[in-house]
Amino acid sequence: MTAADASAPPRKGGFLRDWAPTLLFSVVLPIVTYNVLTSNGMKVTTALLVSSAWAAFELGLHFLLHRRLDELAMLALVVMLLGFAGQLISDSERFAVMKDSAITGLIGLAMFASLLAPRPFAFYFGRKFATGGAPERVDWWNGLWRFPGFRATQRVITTVWGAGFLLDAGLRTVLGLNLSTDAMVTINAVMPLAVTALLITWTIRYSRAKAKAARDANPDAAPPVPSA
Repeated sequence: MTAADASAPPRKGGFLRDWAPTLLFSVVLPIVTYNVLTSNGMKVTTALLVSSAWAAFELGLHFLLHRRLDELAMLALVVMLLGFAGQLISDSERFAVMKDSAITGLIGLAMFASLLAPRPFAFYFGRKFATGGAPERVDWWNGLWRFPGFRATQRVITTVWGAGFLLDAGLRTVLGLNLSTDAMVTINAVMPLAVTALLITWTIRYSRAKAKAARDANPDAAPPVPSA
């Protein structure tokens, strides 16, 4: 594959269309559901468990629409199952909110572990972010793996994301020991989103800087910027 062969096909839609379902089912609806249920007398731990069912609904809806589950959807499923397992282990309200930090920490460790796999976490996250699931763009993204610079960039990004998730987990653990359960429900929904947004912003800038440097050094051999 040459640089010319690696040109990205046009992308239909954009960030909002690709990520609106995630924001709706992973942030907005769980918070609203929790607040409604607890205000009507439901136990906090039960309300947390019911609110997490939105993740399962999102996965099912995605499969019905696209007849496939991408790697990030599978990650969401694993997180949901870990959350259910945590609820079964303990009915403590404090444990119910603290388990989210533990899950985030496990994801961070899994990102580091993916560096030992044929392709690290960042490759799959970047594919969803840059392709929107369009088959021709997925093929384009997969083809970029042939470039050594692209492979190195994905590994650096994975390392930074793993560190970011571990820091997020540590901070939310400290907050969970000192704040109320109600406050932590909102923090657990919003803070990971904020951390992810910061990591996405850094990733885009870092990827573009690396691609520009590669083009400047060898315009004929460098792959194009994987545009989001």
